[in-house]
Amino acid sequence: MKNLHYLQQEAAEKGQLRIRVNARSGGLPVKNARIAVSYTGNPSQTIEEVTTDESGNSEILTLDAPPLEYSLEPSEQQPYSEYTIEVTAPGYRSVNISGIDVLPEEMSLQNVEMDPEDAAGDPLENIVIPAHTLYAEYPPKIPEEEIKNVNDTGEIVLSRVVIPEYVVVHDGAPSDSTAADYYVRYRDYIKNVASSEIYATWPDAAIRANVLAIMSFTLNRVYTEWYRGKGYQFTITSSTAYDHKFMPDRNYFATISGIVDEMFENYLSRPDVTQPILTQYCDGQKVTCPNWMTQWGSKYLADQGYSAIEILRNYYGNNLYINTAEGISGVPASWPGYTLTPGSTGNKVRQLQEQLARISKAYPAIPSVTPDGIYGNSTRQAVQQFQSVFGLPVTGEVDYKTWYEISAIYVAVTRIAELS
Repeated sequence: MKNLHYLQQEAAEKGQLRIRVNARSGGLPVKNARIAVSYTGNPSQTIEEVTTDESGNSEILTLDAPPLEYSLEPSEQQPYSEYTIEVTAPGYRSVNISGIDVLPEEMSLQNVEMDPEDAAGDPLENIVIPAHTLYAEYPPKIPEEEIKNVNDTGEIVLSRVVIPEYVVVHDGAPSDSTAADYYVRYRDYIKNVASSEIYATWPDAAIRANVLAIMSFTLNRVYTEWYRGKGYQFTITSSTAYDHKFMPDRNYFATISGIVDEMFENYLSRPDVTQPILTQYCDGQKVTCPNWMTQWGSKYLADQGYSAIEILRNYYGNNLYINTAEGISGVPASWPGYTLTPGSTGNKVRQLQEQLARISKAYPAIPSVTPDGIYGNSTRQAVQQFQSVFGLPVTGEVDYKTWYEISAIYVAVTRIAELS
């Protein structure tokens, strides 16, 4: 790990960090939480101190980051700075998270979940985020067939591809019975893995190609019930020898988050094959993998102007195509298929307004609206504030990303009410 003096010398550029603090039980925002920020290499010296607003968000912090070129080519130089935060709030156990990645010219998003102070265990919860997979050494993927043969294995039990609301991630090798299992919202899982395995500074097409590969691989595990068919009670593991690297409680990046939100219904298919393709890959530098995509190779092809599907076909063949799942679990109502804007009317607008009205009870910064089916000025203002609170582009219009984020938050706050 680099020392503080080295970091200060090498920090030629700036990155951003935004922190969101919620209660673990119920997920409601924690306001007025105090956040002390330091370099991971020197945690005793606070460099920034902020408090959360009524939506549980910190202000956006601008922090030192290494030169951009470190993340654009394989390098022995660490391409990201590492920061530590200590979060304290009345009535909650304190949380200390170290190893938060900050890349140059990118916004890092760190979610913090706090337990009540009377919860069992140490009064301070310590979380250490492991090193990025492109920088540190991790076990290479054990090869598998990209399509599971139902006639031989009998594993496939689902009749159609559906986006799950949650996946259960086993934080270790499949046979490690001591490893913890994490229930993770599907989109958050994809964001976590992508932020752990590629750099957000890469070209858009490279990020999209890798996100598609991660989603297709994950949905293959879901569709074939691969681990449950072997007697395990989880969906996927965090072992790079078997699956992808999931890091509990790690930060992800706004660029990656936005791309996942745009594409989370997608996966990769071949003609006459129902199941998503098990798109295996490697880094292409420390590990080679003929006939699989390489992460660095995808970046170089994007530099040359290849699109995401062209990158994927370069590695997996020309008969690969992007498909869309038949359903999304845990969503009250599907996106109407077009952007809702001021002047829109109808049942979809009413559904949107009903969800925003319920969300505003948990997030008072978002103004309530009257469900009348008419997208007027008050609805626009509520949408704008929702987008601001949850880190979406503030347009006042409800596109695909905003619709599904509103749906996800609505489901979360509704469940909180049911549990209460």
